[in-house]
Amino acid sequence: MNILPGSMRFGAGQPVKRLEDKRLVTGHGGYLDDKPADGALWLVIMRSPHAHADIVSIDAEAAKAMPGVESVLTGADLVADDIGTIPTLPIFKRPDGSPMALPPRRLLAHEKVRFVGEPVAAVIATSRDAAQAAIEAIVVDYKELPAVTDPTAAIQPGAPVVYETAPDNIVAAMSYGDAAKVDEAFAKAAHTVSLDIVSQRLIPSAMEPRATIAEIEKKTGRLILHVQSQTPAQTRDALADAILKRPKESIQVLVGDIGGGFGMKTGVYPEDALVAYAAVKLGKKIRWRGDRTDEFVGGTHGRDLTSTASIALDAKGKVLAYRVTSIGGTGAYLAGAGVIIPLVLGPFVQTGVYDLPLVHFDIKAVMTHTAPVGAYRGAGRPEAVYIIERLMDAAARQLKMDPRAIRKANYIKPTQLPYTNAVGQVYDSGAFAHLMERAAELSDWDGFKARKKEAQKKGLLYGRGVTSYIEWTGGRAHTENVKLHATAEGRIVLHSATQAMGQGLETTYSQMIAEALDIPIEKIDVVQGNTDLAQGFGSVGSRSLFVGGTAVAVSTVDMIAKAREKAANILEASIEDIEYSGGTLTIAGTDRKISLFEIAAKEKGARLSVDTTGEVDGPSWPNGAHICEIEVDPETGVSRVVRYTTVDDVGNAVNPMLVAGQIHGGVAQGVGQALYENAAYNDDGQLLTASYQDYCIPRADNLPPINVTLDPSAPCKTNPLGAKGCGESGAIGGPPCIVSGVLDALAPLGVTALNTPLTPEKVWRAIQDAKAAQAA
Repeated sequence: MNILPGSMRFGAGQPVKRLEDKRLVTGHGGYLDDKPADGALWLVIMRSPHAHADIVSIDAEAAKAMPGVESVLTGADLVADDIGTIPTLPIFKRPDGSPMALPPRRLLAHEKVRFVGEPVAAVIATSRDAAQAAIEAIVVDYKELPAVTDPTAAIQPGAPVVYETAPDNIVAAMSYGDAAKVDEAFAKAAHTVSLDIVSQRLIPSAMEPRATIAEIEKKTGRLILHVQSQTPAQTRDALADAILKRPKESIQVLVGDIGGGFGMKTGVYPEDALVAYAAVKLGKKIRWRGDRTDEFVGGTHGRDLTSTASIALDAKGKVLAYRVTSIGGTGAYLAGAGVIIPLVLGPFVQTGVYDLPLVHFDIKAVMTHTAPVGAYRGAGRPEAVYIIERLMDAAARQLKMDPRAIRKANYIKPTQLPYTNAVGQVYDSGAFAHLMERAAELSDWDGFKARKKEAQKKGLLYGRGVTSYIEWTGGRAHTENVKLHATAEGRIVLHSATQAMGQGLETTYSQMIAEALDIPIEKIDVVQGNTDLAQGFGSVGSRSLFVGGTAVAVSTVDMIAKAREKAANILEASIEDIEYSGGTLTIAGTDRKISLFEIAAKEKGARLSVDTTGEVDGPSWPNGAHICEIEVDPETGVSRVVRYTTVDDVGNAVNPMLVAGQIHGGVAQGVGQALYENAAYNDDGQLLTASYQDYCIPRADNLPPINVTLDPSAPCKTNPLGAKGCGESGAIGGPPCIVSGVLDALAPLGVTALNTPLTPEKVWRAIQDAKAAQAA
């Protein structure tokens, strides 16, 4: 971990308004589809209408002869040109110890299709309309095959096989803990609680659909790829090494403003690589832009975890053992972290904020004939926290305990920190019981009974949800590189490989630099999304601030050190006598001085530059407590969140206003997961929720005011800023809190278990069934 000078300031705690907003809200954002046409050809994708089929033949002759058509591409063309597949890390094993199944993810299907929406052919034409018309003229002869869309059905004997190297459809498996000791603890326990829990498949809904533009630079022959990517350098490297098989230096990836990422814009999609390949093959500028249907059927989805979970408790509510058996759906192909999410990221936080050393987790990643599952806000952690929080609530109800009390009996205590959880992850800091106490106070816990009575007078059911969550952020990438420049024109320019996608990095980095260098914030330019200027891991797993921000902070220290050395030479003084303040370097006790920007003017290229690597000691562990109150209309089954309070530990918040915004957004997505959203396939593999007519997301009037309080009492110890990630926290704490509230409202009727989404129909039917059971 980098050590920063104690006297340095890095802008912590200031609610600076977003610098990006003037550009973004006035229509001057640099979004990809807004780029001028410049004579580019349009690429349009033909997608499979079948979930599983052999491709007998493709007849594209009529399409090739249509007006404006320049080329038609099929999977056979790409195979002939030795175009590679999208890479996946083969780091796991199947249950029998054999290597994990690795179905090759081709840019266009070759010989077989494995999900509805898989790209089969591409038309390149002078206009999007011409390309779309030509797509309709392509004739594909398919031989349909049986399909399986439910991961639990996919592992049953005789289920249709997705890929031949996994005849049981199990891609890979992982196990944690000691099954025998857990079984022994269950046999002796005073109480046991079990639940079947589903975190349903979700479809990410970024405001900006994916788009790609590729062209060949005339002077150099380099491939220039404009793409929406949270990880520009990784996108370049995968494209160069695995797909196009050309030197990395021959490709430049450029990323502008991104209208939402949420993890689903991580890595290379087939469409991105197809556009790049077409640009190289034809030597022309090519562009593609997806419709919402392309995103629904062809983009990555999230979640899709089915679990059976149990806890064994003593008479006082202390958990003695915890076991979970899970099946994580991967879809037909392995997208990026699609296997890592259920097998690793979930288990890392599956014990939550509780001292549960005796566990057994068994997880299988399973293929189905559906769109691939990839990273989506939280990526494994929402599913895992949801499991333990649902069990805590069920246990509290069974033991007739206050939901806070059962959590308090099991919280990791401050004296146990740093704490190593059951799967070897080290929590460096946290004050879990303290956060719940603050949340209870701020939510007016004692006023709940009166509010419930008022709701009952209106004929409504009323419940309260409680959740404690923890989040693992940063991935395995604990370093990040930045370049910081002072220019002769009087500006500070930062080059970073982290990527803004709505989280306000331009503002946060600028305020850190302004505070550290003691210069006006309007003199700072933050440049991201250019692989020629910066290479790094990018923005995934809420790592941008605590890893990328560490690099920014260290770069300002390096800049001052380098400027002092240069000033000492110019002013002919000892470096120890050079003082820095407000962009000026002065010989102590004299009026002899030189500005940072005057020094830059004397440098090669008229800029003073430092190339800095920031390093942290490990992941950060943001956590918090959420409390909500829910009204349920028994006549319609409609659930409405009426109050929502959070107390969140993100360590030292550089910009509390931006953090609160991130938590708001995460909670909104949590409301969607809990009450509305569900990616539903039928048995034939057709996506029944392929548009917003059938896939429901929350709107503004579905959300209550969200009272966010940040608690800085336990700063992170793995990075010099004391900061913890914050971008995914709301999406982790939100779903269990809301489901807890709905079930609390329904509990007097005897309804204690429902799987999400808790749609009005599902809730209404549960109420009717409960009333019928009571009447009987």
